Amino acid sequence: MKTLIIHHDDCLRHDPGPGHPERSERVTAVLRAIEGIAGTEFLPAPLATAEQVERVHHSAYWAQLVELEPAPDPAVDRLALDPDTWLSAGSVDAALRGSGAACFAIDQLFTGQARNSFCVTRPPGHHAESARAMGFCLLNHAAVAARHAQAAHGAKRVAIMDFDVHHGNGTQAIFAGSPDVLFVSSHQLPLYPGTGQPDERGCGNVLNLPLAPGDGSAEFREAWSAWGLPALERFGPDLIIVSAGFDAHQRDPLGQLELQDVDYGWITSEICAIAKTTCGGKLVSILEGGYDLEALASAAVAHTMALVA
Repeated sequence: MKTLIIHHDDCLRHDPGPGHPERSERVTAVLRAIEGIAGTEFLPAPLATAEQVERVHHSAYWAQLVELEPAPDPAVDRLALDPDTWLSAGSVDAALRGSGAACFAIDQLFTGQARNSFCVTRPPGHHAESARAMGFCLLNHAAVAARHAQAAHGAKRVAIMDFDVHHGNGTQAIFAGSPDVLFVSSHQLPLYPGTGQPDERGCGNVLNLPLAPGDGSAEFREAWSAWGLPALERFGPDLIIVSAGFDAHQRDPLGQLELQDVDYGWITSEICAIAKTTCGGKLVSILEGGYDLEALASAAVAHTMALVA
């Protein structure tokens, strides 16, 4: 069974401005690096539908983003939603391609067209809350995908594994009261957005694995081996979604963890092994962070190689 790589060039149109770390070159670097890996197939991402988006995001919030999106006009080329998060002409379609990619990937998995998928899209999503854009994120693609799997394919239990260097506060907030969704996150603390303490447990469905600045392979693998992976296995999901941020890499400028490419291959292989035994291998990976282009590309190769193994 193949691994789908899902992308659309609309994701390149989102422009948060000169010098912003969340730039279009991120997805270009990943796509170039993983092109030609045996066992993959590249497919275009559709736009998410209003029904898919509004299972997670308030309709008034999404309507406001659409209304605020600047027209293609050099005089007003972008609008700040907060100091880090911007709208430009094309941002809405870019975000819709991100959520649409994840939903399309789930459709392909549940109809037996593929084993797993890597959605190479931007802007990322795991900071976006139901009615708030933040941390570079407009739509929470992992959350939209989880609810789509449940609504369209009858998935009863969905697990979201997040190894981005930043805590996925939006995903946690969206599902904090939902026992049918497990959220496990390793991340650096202290670091933006400041959430992700171990005592944040949701309704018993949230497991946070904070790491200290300077932690590397040993601490990362211990946290996942002792806590994260056993929790995933006990949960017995019908689908696993991975918020695949590569900014815990030792080269990344936005964090102070010391992971290497092999660590991303390891965690992906470990999650895939559990997917095989619990849900027939059904796994959808969604690109989140990663802001050093060289590190992002090489870590994405390790991730993809583990998906196709």
